[in-house]
Amino acid sequence: MDRESPLPTGNAPEWSVSDLSGALKRTLEDAFGFVRVRGEISGYRGPVSSGHVYFSLKDTNAKIDAVIWKGVFGRLKTRPQEGLEVIATGKITTFAGKSSYQIVIDSLEPAGVGALMALLEERRKRLAAEGLFGEERKQLIPYLPSVIGVVTSPTGAVIRDILHRLEDRFPRHVLVWPVRVQGETSAAEVANAIAGFNALAQGGRIPRPDVIIVARGGGSLEDLMGFNEEVVVRAAAASDIPLVSAVGHETDTTLIDFAADLRAPTPTGAAEKVVPVRAELMAFLADLSRRHAGAMRRLSDRRRSDLRSLARALPGPEAVLSGPRQRLDLAATRLAPALARNARAHEQ
Repeated sequence: MDRESPLPTGNAPEWSVSDLSGALKRTLEDAFGFVRVRGEISGYRGPVSSGHVYFSLKDTNAKIDAVIWKGVFGRLKTRPQEGLEVIATGKITTFAGKSSYQIVIDSLEPAGVGALMALLEERRKRLAAEGLFGEERKQLIPYLPSVIGVVTSPTGAVIRDILHRLEDRFPRHVLVWPVRVQGETSAAEVANAIAGFNALAQGGRIPRPDVIIVARGGGSLEDLMGFNEEVVVRAAAASDIPLVSAVGHETDTTLIDFAADLRAPTPTGAAEKVVPVRAELMAFLADLSRRHAGAMRRLSDRRRSDLRSLARALPGPEAVLSGPRQRLDLAATRLAPALARNARAHEQ
C-alpha cells in the first residue's frame, strides 16, 4: 500500500529560515532605523582580533547586544568601558547567526557630566596607582629658559596671549608645535608633539626647548577631553623636558595637570611662570651690583683700618736697629785690642 501524501496544514506561506531571518531584519531596520539608546556597558570585549568591539547595553529591566566595527571604533572620542553609562547612537538590526537583535553603534558619548566625571576619576586613580603623578617625578622649571616649546593651536588666541606675555616680560626664542586642541585627533597630536620636542637633539638644527608649555583656552568638559586621554597623560609624564600644563581656565582641571611638572591657571599664567620680568631682573641685578660694590668698599676700609692698627703695634726702624747697632759698636771697640793681642802672640 502506497504511503499517503501529507496534507497541507493551512494557507500560511512557507518560509525558509534565511528568508524569514531576512524579512525580520528588514522589518526591524525599517521600523527603527537609527536610534539613541541610553544604558550601562556590560560584558565589554574588545577590540578582538578582528578589531571589532562587542558588549551589551543594559538598564534595570532589559539588555541589548551592541557592536562597534573596527573603522568606527578608531574614530570614537569616548571609548567604551565596563560599567560606563553611555548614550549610543546607531542602527538596530538583527544577527541571523544567533537569532537576536543588536545595535550597530556609530557614535558613543557619556550619559551626562556625571558619567564623564566618574570615567575620569577612575582613570585618574588608575594612572596615579602607576606612579605617573608622583611628586618625586616632578622636575624644576628652569629660571630663564633660552628656548620655549609651545604645544597649542597656531591660530587661536592662546598662542597670541603667550607670545605677547613673553614679549612683555622677557623675550625668548619660541617654537610652536601646531596641534588640534579639540576633536578626535587632538589627543594623539598633543602626545606626538610632546614626544617630538623631546626627540630633538641638543645642538641640532632645530633647538631643543628648555621647557614645554601645553596650552588651550577654556571650554566645556567635553571640549577638554583630549587632555584627559591616557596617551596625553603618559606623554607628559615621560617628558624629559620640564612641562607646564596650561589647559582651560583656573577652575578647569584635566589629567595632564597631574602629570605635568607645573600647572598654570591659564596660558598667560604659564608664560609668567616660565620667565621672569626683564625689567625687574635688571633692577634686581643693579641692586646686587650696588650692594656688591658697597660690600667691597666696606671690606677695603676694614682691611685698611686693620692694617693701620697692626702697623701701630709694630716697632719702628730705630727700635728694630738699636740692638744690632749696639752689638756692632761693642764688637768694633773690641776688635782693635784683639788684633793687637793676636799680632803679639804671633810675634812671640
